[in-house]
Amino acid sequence: MTSPVRAVAALSLVLVPSLIAAPAFAHPRPTDQLVSVTATTETPGVYDDDAGGNGDADDPAIWVNRHDKAHSVVIGTAKNAGLKVYDLKGKLLQSIKAPAAPGPDDEAGRFNNVDIVHGFRLGGRTVDLAVTSDRGRDQIRSYVIDQHTGRLTDVTAANVPLAFSADQAAVNEQSTVYGLTTFKERGTAYVVGTRRHATDVGLFKLSTVGGKVTYKKVDTLDFPSTFRLPNGTTWSPCEEPGEGPQLEGLVVDEAAGTLYAAQEDIGLWQVKVGHGRFQGKPRSVERTKEFGVPATYDEQSEECVPSGADPGYGGRIAADTEGLTIYKTGRRSGTLLVSSQGDNTFYSYDRQTLRPLKHFAIVDGPAADGSQDCDGADTVSTPLPGYPHGLLVVQDGDNTPVELGDDGEARVNTNFKFLDAKILTR
Repeated sequence: MTSPVRAVAALSLVLVPSLIAAPAFAHPRPTDQLVSVTATTETPGVYDDDAGGNGDADDPAIWVNRHDKAHSVVIGTAKNAGLKVYDLKGKLLQSIKAPAAPGPDDEAGRFNNVDIVHGFRLGGRTVDLAVTSDRGRDQIRSYVIDQHTGRLTDVTAANVPLAFSADQAAVNEQSTVYGLTTFKERGTAYVVGTRRHATDVGLFKLSTVGGKVTYKKVDTLDFPSTFRLPNGTTWSPCEEPGEGPQLEGLVVDEAAGTLYAAQEDIGLWQVKVGHGRFQGKPRSVERTKEFGVPATYDEQSEECVPSGADPGYGGRIAADTEGLTIYKTGRRSGTLLVSSQGDNTFYSYDRQTLRPLKHFAIVDGPAADGSQDCDGADTVSTPLPGYPHGLLVVQDGDNTPVELGDDGEARVNTNFKFLDAKILTR
């Protein structure tokens, strides 16, 4: 998650050879009606202090139990605090620790995003996997989901390769695997992973070795960081020195062979993926409001400071562009959802045409407070107990109420909100 202040964009003097593809909706309607919805329940707070394992709820994945839908679970990443497994009432069922550091001066595990692989062949049986990005160790880790209880068991091979880094010294610099999503094509399971503070995205093929799960990088795609604007200037978003405009939120529409990718300070992209590789160049779906706005990095404040007027080339999304998920109602029908983190709202689009549909916020209600600074989201359309239209789970980056620790200081905490997915229906 990038600070909303840092998400302001900066003027770049780097020239680009050609215009980037125009977004499908360069000038969306500015008067979209904002709808307010409330959560049905929420998970316990994850605390970013020693007592809470320095946890930070980030990204959820929903696993539907085919044998008993009432025992479906939500799996959430908690960064340094590993993985959390919850039932449909938000009760914590299982906690899994992130891996320890390989050496005394090395980075420990830090789980960032998680997704589900269905029907994976492992050791002569067919299983479902929870697959997570370990940004601390620069690895992709896999856990078998018990088909009856939803409990997780680590099946990561001992010698899995580093996702992006050349060696442990590079891992410790933490330009490591960040966002993650999974998909299957012709029975083969793939992972798409982004890289922290960078614009390259990797495509990884999952496989087995000795009854465990490993992977191999099979393709890489670099997203743009510099853009030529219609007024003839070039622009790139303001970042801290040495950092690029990273991507995190990802989702693949398997039926369409399309990857949707959220570049935090830029906006929402789509690109074809299939036959074990990325196909073609990314195309813009919608840009952030801040797209094209000039700013410069101030070393004293360590923030980006506006340095010119808004030229008016932005879209509706308030940076950061974050969590992505698809609410599937048919093979090709349904809704694409994106988190507009900068203004604590969400936008939905028609899955087939990408026509803008709804703009909504999750606000305080009788069962739970709202969602702010949302990083990750997941949804299923399968009716579940308490969720007749399916389930929508979103991260809340500013959970309330805030309790005080023994030292009298506020304990910062995050969690996940559960909603009936009616807001995603047409």
